[in-house]
Amino acid sequence: MTDLLYAIIPAYNESDNVVALVAEWAPVIQATGPDARLVVIDDGSSDNTFELLEGLRADYGGTLVALTKPNSGHGATLLYGYHYALEHGADYVFQTDSDRQTSPQEFGAFWDARQTADAAIGQRTARQDGLSRLVVTRVLRLVTQLVFRVKVPDSNCPFRLVNAASLASALATIPPDHNLANVLLSVRLIQQERQVLWLPISFRPRQGGVNSINLRRITGIGRRAVRDFWGLRHLRSS
Repeated sequence: MTDLLYAIIPAYNESDNVVALVAEWAPVIQATGPDARLVVIDDGSSDNTFELLEGLRADYGGTLVALTKPNSGHGATLLYGYHYALEHGADYVFQTDSDRQTSPQEFGAFWDARQTADAAIGQRTARQDGLSRLVVTRVLRLVTQLVFRVKVPDSNCPFRLVNAASLASALATIPPDHNLANVLLSVRLIQQERQVLWLPISFRPRQGGVNSINLRRITGIGRRAVRDFWGLRHLRSS
């Protein structure tokens, strides 16, 4: 296996963040190798997120790939990005989010972990993103334990590096429009007995834009997770 890295970042109405996001992440991704790619996927934004991305491409050469597609939600956009990376020959796929709550400075430990693990997933030990987000994480932890009978420390953490073979096998069991793609990906990696490292990361407040999580959405996430996961609980491998 070579070390070709594709980093996948979904973005929706992130005009406040996207320029700084690329400036933070492009050098980190490029440092892993000349052919590495930072793939930012505009999920049908109603603002000028994609136009800003296109304007940045000349500054970053081939490192930055700016894609756009009709709006389909965070989970489906993640899956779109994962499949894109695999189709373009990635050996490793990294994912984070566009709200700049994660730190590029913590990527190095994940990149080093590729030598000993199939996947490295962040565990948010120092969180500054508010009670509502913490509640979402705990609800999803409970749901995955009840439905799948597995313990996942931080199933929806948006900071993860997975090798291509493990990712492809897990994706074969995940519907292409699944709304909680990273949660189910975490579960499948464990069920398929992949070597997963849980590495501590910090998690700062959203750096721009609006936090869309509230109590009503938390309740909806929990109910939908139980319903969606229940029908997928026995499908573990490709």
